[in-house]
Amino acid sequence: MRLTLMVIYTPRLEECRRFYQDLGLGFTPERHGDGPEHFAAVLPDGTVFELYPATAERHTGAMRLGFALGGRSAGPALAPGRHLLRDPDGRTVELHVD
Repeated sequence: MRLTLMVIYTPRLEECRRFYQDLGLGFTPERHGDGPEHFAAVLPDGTVFELYPATAERHTGAMRLGFALGGRSAGPALAPGRHLLRDPDGRTVELHVD
């Protein structure tokens, strides 16, 4: 088994897009039918990471995410090692930098 999709619902869509983009994710704006505009990035292993606008019925609470990345993919560049950051919604994002 492997993870294929992760969707985060956020009231700070643009801020979260910038945060995760600065870590090196390349987002594409998408809209499916009458659904909301959102952003999708495909990780090197094929996992799809999406950011959707939150609604009263759909929101993502506290969670912790972890990514492994090359230090030069992040902006600004990060030193090798473990880094704990917080995204605009306050989620902990753990980075393991090569």
